[in-house]
Amino acid sequence: MRLRPVLATVTAGLATATCLSVAGPAAAGTATSAGTATGHACSSAVGITGFSDALDKTTYTDGTYVGNFSALAENRDGSLAALSDRSSLWRLDARTLKPQGVVQLADESGAALDSEGLVADRDGTYLVSSETEPSIRRYSADGKILDRLPVPDHLQVAPAGRGVTNGTFEGLTLLPGGRTLVASMEYALSGDDSGLVRFQTWTRGKGGHWRLGAQYAYPVDSGLGVPEITATPDGRLLVLERGFTSGVGNTVRLYVADTHRATDTSDVESLTAAGVRSVKKTLLADIASCPSLGATAKQPQPNPLLDNIEGMAVTGRDKGRLKVTLVSDDNQGATQTTRFYFLRVRLP
Repeated sequence: MRLRPVLATVTAGLATATCLSVAGPAAAGTATSAGTATGHACSSAVGITGFSDALDKTTYTDGTYVGNFSALAENRDGSLAALSDRSSLWRLDARTLKPQGVVQLADESGAALDSEGLVADRDGTYLVSSETEPSIRRYSADGKILDRLPVPDHLQVAPAGRGVTNGTFEGLTLLPGGRTLVASMEYALSGDDSGLVRFQTWTRGKGGHWRLGAQYAYPVDSGLGVPEITATPDGRLLVLERGFTSGVGNTVRLYVADTHRATDTSDVESLTAAGVRSVKKTLLADIASCPSLGATAKQPQPNPLLDNIEGMAVTGRDKGRLKVTLVSDDNQGATQTTRFYFLRVRLP
């Protein structure tokens, strides 16, 4: 999605597009553990092994623009699913990032989605969130709608609820075991403390049907929103927080969060910091602190490596650390880049 300011071809594509990396996707399996190689540490917990601009400003064989990526997920076969916020669901080779196919998604009337969150389910179907209503739909691999999950009234965009336009379901993830789904609002509801965003859960019952579960208050850093969440193998959440300041650039921070002991806020009308026990979070890294690795930026940035990072997936382990891939949403614009980032994350 397009950020709120704080204050403010691939037929030939992979062969010709700019691709800068240090131990990038092709070498990720042999990359040095994050945070231990000199010059690759973003923090004591996070290291970057490379990045790739290979898909920036490219098109697929059918002419579809490759970009606008808002979410990532790992398919059962190890390939990457990448979701465009303009309704394109891509299948990418996990090693080269080369697109292997694309499916166009739509709502029940055939209209395009503002698709933001993605889960590749164990049965080969996909759960996709749209921040327009907001909504979560379940799709078959070929893009047919199979189901639509219930959404609490107060999370709906005003006037139906208290959600703000372009500020609802951005992140979506499935916890280990496959029975609990979590969606993150990007910004606070109208009437809530601006520093608390709601995380909504669903539980999967018999027959695969989803019902509403608990809801939690997540304490977001001042001026930032939550564009993505991803489950960790131990049932916690990796949380991206992101913001943008005109003339300065992006802020992107990676946290690990634990909902266990947090208050269920489903019936809390107005969230305040004093009124609920919020989700506990721990900073893993500020991405601006990563080495730039020779990256260039098309607009001012605190670190030229930074861009409008919006998607995230855990794609395995490497020497005891999680392999985490991030992707930026270029909004199909000249001043932003479609960039993939390859991290190694040690959880506390």
